[in-house]
Amino acid sequence: MSIAGIGTDIVRVGRFKRFIQRNDEALLKRMFTTGELDYSLPRKCADQHLAARFAAKEAFVKALGLGLRDGITWHDMEVIRDDLGCPSLKISGRAAQIVSERNLKHSFLSYSHEEEYAVATVVLERL
Repeated sequence: MSIAGIGTDIVRVGRFKRFIQRNDEALLKRMFTTGELDYSLPRKCADQHLAARFAAKEAFVKALGLGLRDGITWHDMEVIRDDLGCPSLKISGRAAQIVSERNLKHSFLSYSHEEEYAVATVVLERL
């Protein structure tokens, strides 16, 4: 196995706080899946949770080396958590096709958030 790509992103939490305060539902639904919104919005620090998920999506497309090009959308990437709370990325749509074409077998996700910033790193592994 070898590393195929690494991506890191950092975002200001205040940006997502404003989206929530403005109740910008259309924008939130464009950037996040229903599962991500259902998990994040009821939480005390919803802005931090959304910012971390956005940073994770940005880190993933950076690890691919594409950005949001070649037909990839924000909904192609979903941050999910296992029973222990460990985050991972669920990849679908065009992003899943690209992952398959490049023979990528696993992704590793780490993120963190606090009052002002959220940061995420994604490592993609190839067989």
